[in-house]
Amino acid sequence: MLAVGNKAPNFTLVDKNGNNVSLSDFLGKKVVLYFYPKDNTPGCTKQACAFAGAYAGFQNKGVEVIGISKDSVASHQKFAEKYNLPFVLLSDPERQAIEAYGVWQEKKMCGKVSMGVVRTTFIIDEEGNIAKIMPKVKPDTNAAEILAEL
Repeated sequence: MLAVGNKAPNFTLVDKNGNNVSLSDFLGKKVVLYFYPKDNTPGCTKQACAFAGAYAGFQNKGVEVIGISKDSVASHQKFAEKYNLPFVLLSDPERQAIEAYGVWQEKKMCGKVSMGVVRTTFIIDEEGNIAKIMPKVKPDTNAAEILAEL
């Protein structure tokens, strides 16, 4: 299990525009890395729109925002266009980063147990270390909480 102070696992995934993006590309900058279950679902849409609304504040503080889910590049592209999402969305269908960050977990919904992405946010410092882990975050308040913390 990852802990505050650990080196953040590096990854290279494809963004909504089909470009390879690595976490190491952002060394020297703080990164808000948030994992979410699925594009265009109510909670994930609220969370993404909250990050989009707060994005200028993150940019003013020199912080990059990256969202990761198992959705395809095409799904991310449509999601980003539909809601004007200005930040990086990465596609992780093979669960490379999702598993490296330990967010692929058992979930219970309506009495049914399944495996899925547990909504979790990490703050990565300029040296690539985990500065904060926020498990099971609330979609509508997550961005504001992080911005206030930074």
